[in-house]
Amino acid sequence: MIVAALLLATQVAAQDSRLERLDPDTRSAVSAVVDSARSAGLPAEALIQRALEGATKGAPGARIVAAVRRLTVDLGTARTALGTNASGPELEAGVAALRAGATPQVLTQLRTVRRPPLTMALSVVADLVASGVPADSAAAAVLALAPKARDADLVEFRRAVERDIALGAPPGAATSVRVNAGALDNAYGVGSGNTPRPPSRP
Repeated sequence: MIVAALLLATQVAAQDSRLERLDPDTRSAVSAVVDSARSAGLPAEALIQRALEGATKGAPGARIVAAVRRLTVDLGTARTALGTNASGPELEAGVAALRAGATPQVLTQLRTVRRPPLTMALSVVADLVASGVPADSAAAAVLALAPKARDADLVEFRRAVERDIALGAPPGAATSVRVNAGALDNAYGVGSGNTPRPPSRP
């Protein structure tokens, strides 16, 4: 009993002061979710930020709690797919990719073909979908480039696709064309860039 009381007191004392912005009932519910997530090894800061975002927007307490709980579930799904060694930023990027339409299997595949960190690759998947690229096409494109492309290459790939879309190219077609160009670049040992060229001399 004494140990339990001490643990409870410690948890209350450690409660993030930023959550004081929430009403008592919402704060209590959010704190419970955050504590549980922290115990499970999930990034608590992402949950706190989601709660604060809801408070800033004036969302009802029930909606804030629901959003925090949903994010906890999604972070858990991302960690299962990416592995227990995934970092907080990787898990958050994984959630963004999942919510964009990527499957957990895509996240697991990405983990197997690319060295960490995977944050940028996952973010590019989500950004491509936001630009109108079908989720399966975005995932396939990143998976195709991931084994050899640097983070900077993936960013340039995303920008190139977005430029093509802005010029009127269908999102799926723009992605396919740029993947082929990127694969050719990699075959020549080239980093970012749109035009393949032979490798530079040492």
